[in-house]
Amino acid sequence: MRISQPPSFVLFEAGLYNYPMLNNGSTNESNSSIEIMKLKRIITILLSVSAVLAVVLITVGVSKIVRLARTTESSTGVTVLATLVSTEMTYTEPTVMHTEQLEATPLADSYWRPLPELPEDEVKIPEHFEVKGLYIGSGSALDKAIDLCNNSELNTIVIDLKNEYGLPYMSKVSTAKEIGYVWDAYDIDAVVEKCHKNNIRVIGRLVSFNDQVAAQHFPDRAIQDADGNVVQFSNEGNKPFLSPYCVENWDYLIDIGIEAAEHGIDEIQFDYVRFPAGATKNKVKPYFGEEGQYPEKAEAVNRFLQEARIRIQDTYGIPVSADIFGIVLTSEGDAKIIGQNFETLGMTGIDSCCPMVYPSHYALGTMLGGHIFDYPDKQPYLIVYSVLHECQSIYKQPGFTAVRPYLQAFTASYIGKGNYIEYGYREINSQIKAIHDLGITEFILWDPACKYPSGTYDGNMAVETD
Repeated sequence: MRISQPPSFVLFEAGLYNYPMLNNGSTNESNSSIEIMKLKRIITILLSVSAVLAVVLITVGVSKIVRLARTTESSTGVTVLATLVSTEMTYTEPTVMHTEQLEATPLADSYWRPLPELPEDEVKIPEHFEVKGLYIGSGSALDKAIDLCNNSELNTIVIDLKNEYGLPYMSKVSTAKEIGYVWDAYDIDAVVEKCHKNNIRVIGRLVSFNDQVAAQHFPDRAIQDADGNVVQFSNEGNKPFLSPYCVENWDYLIDIGIEAAEHGIDEIQFDYVRFPAGATKNKVKPYFGEEGQYPEKAEAVNRFLQEARIRIQDTYGIPVSADIFGIVLTSEGDAKIIGQNFETLGMTGIDSCCPMVYPSHYALGTMLGGHIFDYPDKQPYLIVYSVLHECQSIYKQPGFTAVRPYLQAFTASYIGKGNYIEYGYREINSQIKAIHDLGITEFILWDPACKYPSGTYDGNMAVETD
């Protein structure tokens, strides 16, 4: 019987490489013994081959199982973390960041640092409060304001955290202390405690870029001309202005807001969030960079408010608001000069926007809604109604911030005899009626002297609308 020799690699793997090869030569063994030996060797070879095949199959099978456990489910794009000992799938949820309603331009992103980002589950969205407030400056009129709030519809006071000349409370913000214009006109903790005991909210007003003291102390952070000289603005009292393009100025202002929030102030309100209005002294032109190499003014204002919102409102849950000129609601040209674009500013995510729609701020002969106002100050109801009615399509769009107008509670004798009227309770209340007639229910009264007549301030009255 002839048996073919198995391949040498099989014999090597089976450990039989040194067995004597079978041939056709004669031996001293009997024929039966030879046959038995042949059968044993065949069986041994077959068993060895089977063992090799079994090892190969097991190795391939394990590899496939491991690869299967590491695959990604394509239906959701989310990684499945599976193990060989469990059939349950565990999903890793992606991190969703707080999104902005305003899309930054590539130029803005390259000009400034990226906006801070917070995970969505860490963003603190404050419940909007319907403010009916009055401004009290540096707190000297606090007791009278509390008494008025307790006997009227008013529920909020606005106090200065920072005015054009400094901080009237003992701030510990390092930049303010370095400049040296911090004083103790009021105790911030005592004001907050007293108001809260009377169920009155406290808004901290913070004058932003109109800061001649800081501009003089930090000339590199002020608006300059092309030669690096600090510019003075004739319509701003021939004073310098901090540059809204400068992020160091942003940090300074936001630090004050954060400090006030930590003292229990209920809302941080940024005033003078704008560029200077009008001409410069000696007709010098402000320089912000080569044409096309810097973002528009409105982008600077909006970007500052976005960062303030993230670092104060989103982080601490304390609302952020901004005061703007009433004229920008209806005048695109004026809006472009000072960098307050109502349509985009209202989409920065801040809690509210406070347009100063004072009748005395409008020029003689102003036309709004087809109506000519020869003497705007003399028609408080109609001018306020007309201004806010004109821009309803903007502030009623989805996602727009709450609109909370500043109303005139002062007599504007500075505009000249015959051009103004005395403003008492009726003139103030007629403006409240105007906003109520438009569906706006909140407001702040402004009198720089902080003297407000008694009254309910509910807007319930009859007015002439012709």
